[in-house]
Amino acid sequence: MANYLIAFFSALIISFMLTPLARKLAFKVGALDVPKDNRKIHKKPMPYFGGLAIYVSIMSCMIVFMPHDRTNISIMIGATVIVLAGILDDMYDMPAKVKFIIQILAACIAIYGGVKIHFVTNPLAETGMSLLKNLTVPITLFWIVGITNTINLIDGLDGLASGVASIAAATLLFTAAIKGYYFIVLQCAIIVGASLGFLPFNFNPAKIFMGDTGSLLLGYMLAVTSVLGTVKSVAAIALIAPIFALGVPIFDTTFAIVRRKLNNKPIMQADKEHLHHQLMKKGLNQRQTVLIIYLISMLLGLAAVVVSDAEPATGFIVVGIVLVIVFIFAKKLGLFNKKVNKK
Repeated sequence: MANYLIAFFSALIISFMLTPLARKLAFKVGALDVPKDNRKIHKKPMPYFGGLAIYVSIMSCMIVFMPHDRTNISIMIGATVIVLAGILDDMYDMPAKVKFIIQILAACIAIYGGVKIHFVTNPLAETGMSLLKNLTVPITLFWIVGITNTINLIDGLDGLASGVASIAAATLLFTAAIKGYYFIVLQCAIIVGASLGFLPFNFNPAKIFMGDTGSLLLGYMLAVTSVLGTVKSVAAIALIAPIFALGVPIFDTTFAIVRRKLNNKPIMQADKEHLHHQLMKKGLNQRQTVLIIYLISMLLGLAAVVVSDAEPATGFIVVGIVLVIVFIFAKKLGLFNKKVNKK
């Protein structure tokens, strides 16, 4: 327990101390988020590079506390590729296709290091799961790149992405601890610490943004860590736990895709219909909206913990109940409604 706490507080302190320095660097090199359209909530230029502090915190703690095996080294290299791309994007607004290719490269590096999803939950199968075999690499690639982007997509309010990432990592930590996967507990403790160390500077009113550097990094780290949690799992229903742990960004992104398809809009076209936008349309301010999403993320995290330690029958019942509640909640907020053109 002492090692996990030391890793957590080390990551937290490093991130907390480096964030003001990252803020100064952003102003110096002109890495600023200048509001140019009505999608932006903030009204004045805000410095990026908060992700740099998170990156240094996570990497330094991984070097000190994690084994230097092929898997961890590949994860660190992949994370570095993601961060370098994020820095360029925060400074020069990199084309989406280029970012996507770089994300695929980072994911492939992790896969080469042994980060792979070998099976998925299948309640219709006799064992409760299905081996992916030849689909292992493409499914893992889809998961890593997808989760990497979901954190980026919810990064729309002060403290939202860093807080949700912290809760997701904490959820993965608890589910890993239940199963005795202590190397994952250590990894998650580092991610939680690095995210929370940055959060005081990012919570409303924010003094700095994490930018793509941070949101893509946290998404990548959560993606690979959740995959490692499934590698050793023997309970079929436990494979659902990472989906619930990352529930807010996954469901929000899924509803965004459905919404845009229903309205015949490009899937990658940004809009103001995400969960945080809809809550603010109800009259909530930034802080209230973020705190409510924190609560939703915690409840989904609790469901993940319950599912990870439940009997298959109980687990599938919990999954069904949660999915029904999420669907009703999303429908009420209009997260995937088809817009009616008024003539």
